[in-house]
Amino acid sequence: MSEIGAIYTLWLREMIRFVRSKSRIAGNFTMPFLWLAVMGTGLGASIQLAEGVTYLSFIGPGVIGMSILFSSIFSGVSVIWDRQFGFMKEILVTPVSRTSIVIGKIAGSATISLINGMVILLLTLVLGAIPLSTITLGHVIASLVLMALIASAFVSIGLIIASVLNNTEGFQLIMNLLVMPLFFISGAVFPLDKVPDWMKGISLIDPLMYGVDGLRGVLLGVSRFSFCVDLGVLAAFCAVMVMIATYTFSRMKATT
Repeated sequence: MSEIGAIYTLWLREMIRFVRSKSRIAGNFTMPFLWLAVMGTGLGASIQLAEGVTYLSFIGPGVIGMSILFSSIFSGVSVIWDRQFGFMKEILVTPVSRTSIVIGKIAGSATISLINGMVILLLTLVLGAIPLSTITLGHVIASLVLMALIASAFVSIGLIIASVLNNTEGFQLIMNLLVMPLFFISGAVFPLDKVPDWMKGISLIDPLMYGVDGLRGVLLGVSRFSFCVDLGVLAAFCAVMVMIATYTFSRMKATT
């Protein structure tokens, strides 16, 4: 099997597993909808934002980022399952480089997360969280690029952690400890200009913050940094995480 063929096969396997998991599909889309419907309408009146920006509009990009974060970073658990059931051992004995295996795993999981993000973006447009009249093809393309980088980066993080752990319980515990701080200090659900200075400082090392900020700038025209800064930081972070994921996976044992 060629390297490209191996990448495609692993990508296709991830897609098939996702399509067959009805509960996973329902969970990926139900939670973001509840955030938009409950948080967006319920808390909107109590949070003061810039003139012309409703709270529903504000959290729209944040919920997109949240959806991608959760679906991406928890996808690493499939690596542990594959090791426990022997599938990973079968892959590793084939004449395919581990780099291609990593790329295939990342591509498959990132594609699923990107689809999640696209569906939530469509939902925000339908609910009026993001004005459809202001969205152009350029805005859509820029949003997709940002979402793809967010997805690839956090899929890589999930893969890194899954490569060094032997059980799903430990993986899920670490993910929960990691995901919630990343989400809440990213500015996804509240403006960072109203938080203490120490939290603003911490948010600067949160990669999700740059993704949410970039999406907010593209879709609403309101952002903390320029698009180039958000894109550059995300791209650099994504590249580093993919390299680390490749390294840790290359040293991973085939079985638990």
